[in-house]
Amino acid sequence: MPEKSTPEALSQRIHARLLARSSGPAWSTISAHLLSHQPLETNLLVPAVAEPLVVWIVSGSARIEERDIGGEWMSVEVSAGDFYLTQSETPYEMRWETSAGEPLCVMHLYLGLPIYQQAISEVFRADGADRFRLADVSGARDEAISGLMGMILKELTDAAAPSEMVVQGIAQALAVHLVRQYGRRDSSVPARRGALPAFKLQRVVRMMEAGLDQAFNLESLAAEAELSAFHFSRVFKQSTGTSPSDYFIQLKMAEARRLLRETDESIIQIALDLGYSSPSHFAQVFRRAVGVSPRDYRG
Repeated sequence: MPEKSTPEALSQRIHARLLARSSGPAWSTISAHLLSHQPLETNLLVPAVAEPLVVWIVSGSARIEERDIGGEWMSVEVSAGDFYLTQSETPYEMRWETSAGEPLCVMHLYLGLPIYQQAISEVFRADGADRFRLADVSGARDEAISGLMGMILKELTDAAAPSEMVVQGIAQALAVHLVRQYGRRDSSVPARRGALPAFKLQRVVRMMEAGLDQAFNLESLAAEAELSAFHFSRVFKQSTGTSPSDYFIQLKMAEARRLLRETDESIIQIALDLGYSSPSHFAQVFRRAVGVSPRDYRG
């Protein structure tokens, strides 16, 4: 997994069934995904995202544990109405087990950086978004957040044509509430480093995912991001924590694991599907990335 990611890519990496996702002009300042989680997750590495993330429990209950990579697990019991808030600069680990009853259904909402920064400027009557941070909140309850998230959920799932006025009004109210209640401005906080804008990173990742059977092509990816190859490589690594070529290999290996788990395709065919003309080369790369051979992983 990359150290940093985009909202779209993060939701796609999590082992869950996508029930609904935001799309269209009504959702220009926020991104929302409705997910139904599997009952048991033993270890999920969550990349950092540039945008503030609110996770709201729509239904079900679970025991969810989090930790910094290699640190001590911290456990919280959550149920419908509880929420998580994070603006993590570094990846972290999660695991959970759901309780009997309704499936664990959650909504991920990412505040676009422009509306988030606008809320900071309005609340503090000054610039300085780069020196501002939201608190990390795990499994808390906030009736204002529940009310706003519930309205967003209704627009996401019930409205045949979501209202731009409604969605943008809710987004603005949510941004201001989060800044007022969970943020702080601190001159001791280091400024964020530059990185690839989220929408460009998303486009590049989609291009990679569509070409997993092809050879890595740095120039094509840089052109998609409208940057020189040198500049693209630098800002891509600042955004994800890894080089474009290594990220591409990680995507290939993630797809290889899925194919080995979920299909009966032969290992040779999987290697060919992922652009490896030599099964032994594929096995070597897989072992280096996963720690075991493709055959042992499937077994």
